[in-house]
This record gives sequence, C-alpha cells and structure tokens, in this order.
Amino acid sequence: MEPIVWEWVNFLVRWLHVITAIAWIGSSFYFIHLDLSLRRRDGLPPGVAGEAWQVHGGGFYNMMKYTVAPAELPEKLTWFKWESYATWLSGFALLSVLYYHGAALYMIDPAVLDIPWWGAVLLSLGALGLGWHVYDRLCKSPLGKDDVKLAAAGFVFLVLVAWGLSHLFSGRAAMLHVGALIGTMMSANVFRIIIPNQTKAVAAMKAGQVPDPALGKQAKQRSLHNNYLTLPVVFLMISNHYPLAFGTRYSWVIVAVVLVVGAVIRHFFNSRHAGKPTPWWTWAVAAAGVAVIVGLSAAGTRTESAAAPARVELAQVEEVVLSRCSMCHAVQPVWEGIGVAPRGVMLDSAEAIGRHAPQIRVWAALSDAMPPGNVTGITPEERRLLAAWTDQLPR
Repeated sequence: MEPIVWEWVNFLVRWLHVITAIAWIGSSFYFIHLDLSLRRRDGLPPGVAGEAWQVHGGGFYNMMKYTVAPAELPEKLTWFKWESYATWLSGFALLSVLYYHGAALYMIDPAVLDIPWWGAVLLSLGALGLGWHVYDRLCKSPLGKDDVKLAAAGFVFLVLVAWGLSHLFSGRAAMLHVGALIGTMMSANVFRIIIPNQTKAVAAMKAGQVPDPALGKQAKQRSLHNNYLTLPVVFLMISNHYPLAFGTRYSWVIVAVVLVVGAVIRHFFNSRHAGKPTPWWTWAVAAAGVAVIVGLSAAGTRTESAAAPARVELAQVEEVVLSRCSMCHAVQPVWEGIGVAPRGVMLDSAEAIGRHAPQIRVWAALSDAMPPGNVTGITPEERRLLAAWTDQLPR
C-alpha cells in the first residue's frame, strides 16, 4: 500500500498547491491591474491617488486608492496574505513529498554530483535560504533605488543560480529549484516586506501618526517584482513534466530566456492596464524567445558521445530499453517504491518499445529525463543509439 499512499499524498498536495497558487496569482494580477488603471478626477476625497470603476457579476464597483492611508481606518480591513503563505507552504510540502522523499530518483544524478539523499536535501534548503538572502540584499542595496538596474542584477543572479544548480542536481530538480527559489522570493516578499510594512502603516495610524511613505514604496517595488516573476515561475514549476525543457544541454539558458519572455508579456498587459501606448513589440520578442527555447531544446542531452551506428536494429534498442527502463516500465515494476508503470507506459517487449518510440525519443534520446537521476546508468552511447533508431523510423 505504501506506493499507493504516497501517490495519493502527492496528488492531493499538488491539488492544494495549484488551488492556492491560482488564488494568489489571481489576486496579484488583479491588484496590479487595479493599481495601473486608477485615474484621477476632481472631487476625490483628500489623499486619494485615483479611482477605477469596474463591473463584474452584474454589479458595479468604485475602487479608490489612498496615496499613503485614509484619515481614518475602517473597522474591518481585508488582508491579502494567506494566498501567498498557503501557496509556499503547499509547494514546500510537495517538494518534500516528491523530491526529498524520492531524492535518489528525482534530485540526484551521479553523472552530475554523486551525493547521498540527505546531502541533496541540505543543498536544496541551502539554495532556497541563501537565494532569498542574496535577493533581499540586492533590493536593499543602492541598486534598489533604480528599478532597471535592480532588475538587471536580479536577472543575472537568477541565471547564475540556474547554471549553478545544473551542476548540483539532475536536470529536472535543477530547473524546478530555480522555480522554487523564485516562489520563495515572492512569498518572502509578502511575509517579510509587504505585510510588515502595511502592519507598520496601520499601527502608525492607530497611534495618530502619519505612516512613512517609504514603507508603501518598498512594498510596491516588491509587489512589482512578484508580478513580473509570476509567468516564469509557473513555467519553471510545470517544467518537470516536459523533458525537452529540463533534460537538455542548455536548460539553464532556457531559464534565462523564459525570464525575458515572461517579463515582456507582463509588460504588455501592464502597459495596456496603465493606458499607455500598446507595446506590440513585446509579442515579437516573446515569439523569438520561444523559438530560441525550441532550438536550445534540440541541442541534445548534457553529455556528449561518439556517433551512433548509421543503421540501428530493433534488437539493439530492445537490449538497451530492457536493461535500463523495463524495471519500472513493466506490468509488475521491480523498482522499489514504484507500484505501477509511470504514465502507464510498458516497455517490456519489442512490440511495446516500437509503439512508444516517440516517447522514448523525447524522454531518453533527445533529453536525459529518463531514467530519472540516471539510476540505471544508461550511457551517452546508448542514448545516441536510441536517437539514431528513432531518427530512422518513418514519420
């Protein structure tokens, strides 16, 4: 029963994580849109920066934003924080259930760094904690006074992190951990900066004082970071389902391109919300970035090998697949902890291998996604053999 229980724990925690992420992203996008769409007019109450009229669900809403705070606090305030906290907590739970519990399969690649499972977990925790600290220091440094310079420094930092993690973990775990770090940065922005600053502003008002405008300015900067990082973090968190993203030679470069693509798409919508001229050029940049990603994904696995034979027979392929893959991809898997064949793919006969040639090409020939963590020791030459075989099949 243990593999079945863990599978359902994984499923339910993932479900919770998706639900909370939808709530957080939805509220974040909404308030960025609201903030950018505010307009000034005569007759607004003192201290109001602007207002926006909205219609939804058959009702009309008049939204106003105060520059610092209203002269008098209402009896009840709605705080938007639990969406962020729940997303991070459920995400960390999912990281623990899937990656820490299955570190040998999903985190460790002996060809990259041969370490025990606990070493991989410590590296993961260290990367998340240290990554947040470095990012926070960058924001509080003199660079934080210039949004453009800070964004450039943050971009370089995240690309270096992606490159570094690709030398510590399997491709799957490396890309996912970049996403986990960005998610940690975003949630910590809410927990350590945005909510504390808002709490200080409320406390100042209750004491009859005027809140420090710098508190709101700092919180808004971190909120803007969260907005521009949302699309890249979603890509990175679902990348573990797509081997051509994480299991190829230039996966860390793909991370860099995704950061740019996600940022320009958000810039398009933010500009539209603010009533500025529509930056149609952003879609050209995004399309070019996607083309670059596709090209990079075709560069092959992270290991080089000699050229495969010009002609490969199915019997040669069967020998490789049966020795490297069929212990999991069988009617009765023999790998400990695997209850059923992953994705229902059986690779325990020549007929089944031929039927699943496209999946073999993507997961084991063009990328090193399978076997996970290369636990069965498939060689670069064997991957080239699989690639050559799938190349010669009719399309």
